[in-house]
Amino acid sequence: MTTDHRTAQPAWSASSKSKDDGAREPVKRFRQRTSAAGRIWKALVWGVMAFFLVNVVLLIATVAVNSVATRWFGTLLPQGFTLHWYVQAWSDFQLASVLWVTMEVVGAVVLLSVLLGVPAAYALARVQFPGKRIAMLVFLLPLMVPPVTYGIPMATVMYKVGLAGTLFGVILANLVPALPFVILVMTPFIEQIDPNLEAAARIFGANTFRYFRYVLLPLLVPGMLAAGLLVLVRTIGMFELTFFTAGPSTQTLVVALYYAVFSTGVRAPQSIDAMAMIYMAITLIWVLIALQFVSPTQIVSRVKEQRR
Repeated sequence: MTTDHRTAQPAWSASSKSKDDGAREPVKRFRQRTSAAGRIWKALVWGVMAFFLVNVVLLIATVAVNSVATRWFGTLLPQGFTLHWYVQAWSDFQLASVLWVTMEVVGAVVLLSVLLGVPAAYALARVQFPGKRIAMLVFLLPLMVPPVTYGIPMATVMYKVGLAGTLFGVILANLVPALPFVILVMTPFIEQIDPNLEAAARIFGANTFRYFRYVLLPLLVPGMLAAGLLVLVRTIGMFELTFFTAGPSTQTLVVALYYAVFSTGVRAPQSIDAMAMIYMAITLIWVLIALQFVSPTQIVSRVKEQRR
C-alpha cells in the first residue's frame, strides 16, 4: 500500500494552521469594525458639510433673487425681475462715497499694519529679553478680547480728543486689532528664516539697509502678502470698532449696510438686499484680486523650502 506524500500532511501542521486562523479572526473582525466606523464617520462629516453648504447657498440665493424681484410673496419665484433696486440702493445709500471711504480705510490699515507689524514681529522673533512672553501676550490681547469690550472705552477717549468721526480715527480704530494680527502671522514666519543669512551678509560687508533690501525682504514678501490679505478681509468686515468711531461721512460699507437694515421702515427690503449683494460682490472681488498676488499653497511651499 503506497502513500501519496503530496497530499498527506502532518497532524501538527493542520493544528498550527487552525490556530493561526483562530488568531487572525479577531484581528479581521476588528479591522472590519474599524473600516465600518470610518465609513460612517466620513459619511457623517460629508453630510454635515453638505447640509451647511446647502443652507449657505440657499441663503445667498434668497437674497440674490429678492434683490432683483419686483414682488415676491407666497410663490416659488418672484412675479418679475428688475435691476431698479440696485440703482435705488446706489443712490439712496450714497454707495459711491461709502466705497471710497472703505477703500481708504482698508488700504491705510493694511499698509500701516504691515509697516509697523513686520519690524515688531522681527524683534520678537530675533531678540531675547526678559518679559518677552508677557509682551507677546499684550500684543495679542486685542485678538483674544471681543472688540466690544475695548471698543466702547476707546471710542469714548477718541470722542474726547476729537478723533472720532474722522477718517484718521476710523483707521486708527481698525489698526488696533490689525497690527497684532500681522505680528501673530509674521513672528513664526520670521523664525523660520535662518539667522546665519544675516551673519553671512554682515561678513560680506552688507549694511543694515542692504541686508534688508537684498536678503531679508525677498524672504519676507510671501508672509507680508499673506498677512496683508488676512488684514484686508478682516478690515472689510470689521463692524464694531468702525461703528463706534465712524461719523456720517466716514462710514464703511459694512456700517452703511447695518444702517440700511435698521431703516426697513422707510426702505424697501429689495433695496437692502441689493446693497447686501453689492457688499458681497465687492468683498469677493477684493479677495480674488488679492489672491492673484499671493497663493496659500505658494506660501506653504516657500516656508518648507526655508526650513530645508
